Amino acid sequence: MNKIAMKSLVFLALVAVCSGHRIHYRNNCNKEIWVGILGNSNPDQGGFKLFHGQSHSVNFPAHWSGRMWGRTGCGGSRCETGDCGGGRLHCNGAGGVPPVTLAEITFDGAGNQDFYDISLVDGFNLPMSMRPRAGTTEGQSGAYYCSSAGCYTNVNAICPSGMQLYGTGGVVACKSACLAFGNPEYCCSGAHNTPQTCPNFSYAQTFKNACPQAYSYAYDDHKSTFTCRGAGGRQSEYDVVFCG
Repeated sequence: MNKIAMKSLVFLALVAVCSGHRIHYRNNCNKEIWVGILGNSNPDQGGFKLFHGQSHSVNFPAHWSGRMWGRTGCGGSRCETGDCGGGRLHCNGAGGVPPVTLAEITFDGAGNQDFYDISLVDGFNLPMSMRPRAGTTEGQSGAYYCSSAGCYTNVNAICPSGMQLYGTGGVVACKSACLAFGNPEYCCSGAHNTPQTCPNFSYAQTFKNACPQAYSYAYDDHKSTFTCRGAGGRQSEYDVVFCG
């Protein structure tokens, strides 16, 4: 191989490294978690297993946008929560069955910023947090810039009657009011599809009181969306922690 070709390969390799992001996952729960990933591409085939205390890092391309969640009670033909089709380890483009806690992120969005959040709009199954990794990001000062987004409370323990999902060992997830009851005012649909006609209703307040940093319903943007960007030419990296 001549020197010009060799330099081209080195340059392309450097571009590939510099154009991507990394998310570092850790399972602090006292049980096994199967992680699900769904977005405009599906790194790691959209899923992998984490035992208690185990960590795993995943590379994401520039401008990736999507969601990730933890699946519990997996085995045989299904997962009790967050299942993405027949209890399979790799979701491969399939979403998780609600109720499930979601971490959502868009890399390299408007102003070259990342936009991220923890969402309970589809219900809750696990405490979950998402935070920028030290040294990889920079942003303005303030509560929603390069800060930790998370739901640290076990909402299953305070889930209202009629919204509880039972599985092995009792309540394993808490449904959203939309999923549980289907009312347009809880789903922010039909005549209730604007912030003015779908205000913060009582069931959403239950989620918000338990997890102030997380999305509680569809129009909870101003108190739930975080932004950040890479520092010093580096691509941003994040930690996603289950039960922590």
